[in-house]
Parts: sequence; structure tokens; C-alpha cells
Amino acid sequence: MKFNSNSLFAVLGILVLSACGGKSFEKSPLDEIVRDLPTDEKFSVILHDMHVKGNLFEEFFHQYRIVRERGEDDISEITTDWHQVGRDEFQTYVNDMGMEIAARDSTGKLTKSVAPPGYNNYVGNEKYGRWENRGGSSFWAFYGQYAFMSSMFRMATYPAQRSYYNDWRGNYRGTGRRYYGPSSAGGSYYGTNSAYNRSSNPNSVWSRNRSSFKNRVAGRTSRSSSTTGRTSRSSGSSRSRGGGFGK
Repeated sequence: MKFNSNSLFAVLGILVLSACGGKSFEKSPLDEIVRDLPTDEKFSVILHDMHVKGNLFEEFFHQYRIVRERGEDDISEITTDWHQVGRDEFQTYVNDMGMEIAARDSTGKLTKSVAPPGYNNYVGNEKYGRWENRGGSSFWAFYGQYAFMSSMFRMATYPAQRSYYNDWRGNYRGTGRRYYGPSSAGGSYYGTNSAYNRSSNPNSVWSRNRSSFKNRVAGRTSRSSSTTGRTSRSSGSSRSRGGGFGK
């Protein structure tokens, strides 16, 4: 088989795109999930797990947990199959495992900003519960008929404190900024590396494999920096371009 120069460049282009994160996605799985849910249905989509396959040719995957409210007394949760996503989308949410990444309220308003689970639709909503004072602090407590939602949003062990909710509502909601709660020696209250997330999904694929993924990222960055350094030394004052792992 003969290749002309145009064919060769096309093949090389495909290989480069593959090495940078596989095929491109015209529509993200999250967009498709939101599209397929009834427009009058209240829901919360939580990033449940993440996974990376391959070394040179990497593929990225998300798994979602969806809390659906079809009617007054019809609230359920489902965990989806794995969905392949693009590298950019994976990096966008890499710190947001266990967080709510999309929600629709009772008015039909869709929100796709990242928030602590349950904050957009349920915490602070007097239809579902109330603030209770315990030990000098105020915590969100669901009413008896909605007590199961405490388990859905993993609030039995890591309750939503009123000070956290007020901070999110007053300083983060609607701004595009992400609220992970207060930081401590063990990390943030919410998010991928939080104790909340580890207890919510102790058997996650990401938790088991994240160290190997981080090592691959570090190795690529190190090789890229080394190559850039050699280029700079050999070319004097000329500029050099080094490839690295992009966010």
C-alpha cells in the first residue's frame, strides 16, 4: 500500500489525537443523561467514580449516581454504567468525585455547577427537613418520611453543617467556583480526596488505581521537563517547546 504525504500526515494526526486522550466526544455523557431525563423531573447527578485505562493510548471513564424525584413520594437513586469521556472533561471533574455536578429543581431550572451533594435541591429546603442544633452546631436533618435521603447523600456520617451551607450559598452558589468545605489535615470536607468521598465509595476503582495514574502523570511531566531542559541548553537563547500533561 502506498501513502502520499497527505495520508501520512492524516495517520500521524490520528495517532497524536489518540495519545492525547482518545477520540473526541461531540456530546458528553453528562449532557446526554440530562437530555434523557424528563424535563419535569427533579434530579441530582453525582460523580460516583472515575477510571483511566491504558498507558500510551489512554481512555477516560466516569460513573454517575443519580437521585431522581419522579413524584411526591417517589424518590430513588441509581448508579449508571461506565461512560467514556474525553480527556478535557475528565480533567474538569478530576477533583469532584462524590460531588453533585448537575441538578434540576422543581421549577425546571437546570444547574451544572459543581456543589456538595444535595445542596442544590434538598439541604436548606424546608419541604424536606430542618436545621437542628447539636453540640453547639447546627446540622441539616431530613424529616422522618425523607430520612432515607440522609443515606443517599451520605449525611449520616458527614452531616451538612449550617455554616458550610451558608458559606456555599453566600460565596459560591452561581459563581462557577467550587465549594469543598473547610480544609483540615486530612484534606477538604468534600471532593475526590476527602474522607467523605472515601467513606461514601470505599471500593471505588479510582481509589484503588489513582496512585498508578498519578505516577504516570508525574513520569510524563518529568520526561517533558528533562527534554525541555536539554533543548534549552543546546540551543542557547532560542526558545524551546516542551510537551506535558495538560489539565
